[in-house]
Amino acid sequence: MRTRLQAWPQHPPGAPFPGRWLRGRPGNDITSQPYLKLPGSRNMRTIPDGLWLCFGPNPDDPYVDILCIEACSTTQNMFDKRARFAPSTCSLQVCCPLPWLFNDTEDQPVDGFPPGTPRWRIVGLHKHEPTQALILPVRDLRVIYGLRGKNYEGFARHQVAHGHEFFCPMEALTAQDGHENPALRSLIARASVSAAFMHHA
Repeated sequence: MRTRLQAWPQHPPGAPFPGRWLRGRPGNDITSQPYLKLPGSRNMRTIPDGLWLCFGPNPDDPYVDILCIEACSTTQNMFDKRARFAPSTCSLQVCCPLPWLFNDTEDQPVDGFPPGTPRWRIVGLHKHEPTQALILPVRDLRVIYGLRGKNYEGFARHQVAHGHEFFCPMEALTAQDGHENPALRSLIARASVSAAFMHHA
């Protein structure tokens, strides 16, 4: 799964997804990838299989929108993972470690920035080189769960997804060049914040 998702682009596949996106997970450096946490928590972390970050444009009011992908080997595993993303009165936070901010985007250009550009410059929330991890509140959260065969069929037949949840067969996520799959791209597009609004023709 990690190898497949690492081949996905910095911008989530599918449209429209406006904004400046970066893939937080998976990446080459497994020791310094972004993760999710609750405010004040230093040990309890949520580490999705896939994590894409869209950074707000205003340094005076910083936030991040996130798209997570979770591969679920069993139905129980899915319910455990769903619990981590359940709506809460507590704000979820994203922590972007300092080494991740200084690393580049692995030879992928992003939003006009050439390959080799440090991520902190692409994020656009720093006036100077950062000296500590970037911790931001999550404004919007969307999660795509991959389920195996019969688990997916049974869930799709009998359950109802929450507004931030989307589901697909595991095979769609593990397929080579899965991010080019039109059906998966369409599902991811429906997970976009802007998908809730009518757009003028």
